[in-house]
Amino acid sequence: MADQFFDFAALQAIERYKLLCGIVVPRPIALVTSVDARGRVNAAPFSFFNAFSEDPAQVVLGLQHKPEGGPKDTTRNIARAQAFVVNMVDEPLAELMNICATDFPPDVSEIEELGIATAPCRHIAVPRIAAAPFALECKRIVTLAFSDTREMLIGEVLAVHARDGLADPASHYVDTGAYRPIGRLAGTAYCHQGEVFKMERISYETWRQRRNNR
Repeated sequence: MADQFFDFAALQAIERYKLLCGIVVPRPIALVTSVDARGRVNAAPFSFFNAFSEDPAQVVLGLQHKPEGGPKDTTRNIARAQAFVVNMVDEPLAELMNICATDFPPDVSEIEELGIATAPCRHIAVPRIAAAPFALECKRIVTLAFSDTREMLIGEVLAVHARDGLADPASHYVDTGAYRPIGRLAGTAYCHQGEVFKMERISYETWRQRRNNR
């Protein structure tokens, strides 16, 4: 049976979007808080997001402009304040995250409109969402523009706030059983963490022994 082939040069942007969003799954969700020039706190979810490096500690956000042109609130706010918070999304926060995706007017704060409790950060003047399982304080490092509508933002993680019981302060391991993140699929589909399984990494010598014993 022949494989299906999709030449991205022959596809429209929406068609590429559907394929990528359905293939690269599940994606972590960043509920990003930022502050505008008048001090209003914006909260917007991003699923084009991931950790990028640990030394320096960096995360990457895919920023999209408005269909009619011009940056969205989060993009504009980060460019001005040079700081933002990535609030991770778990099961209890899922519904609130989805409402934050509503296209609120620029002068309406999702935080105020939805009555979301916030807490201060240590290193930046942007508040975090108090109910978030993890909140990453970030400063903007660089933004790369690839078109009039797409930018890639790299931010440095300055600190992490963790809900009590989710991360061991001695080992720094996260309790995957207690942390119940949700993942982004395609369209309106999301997923739960589901069953967790482990696979130990083996050495090359162990691999050779296994191969020779077959």
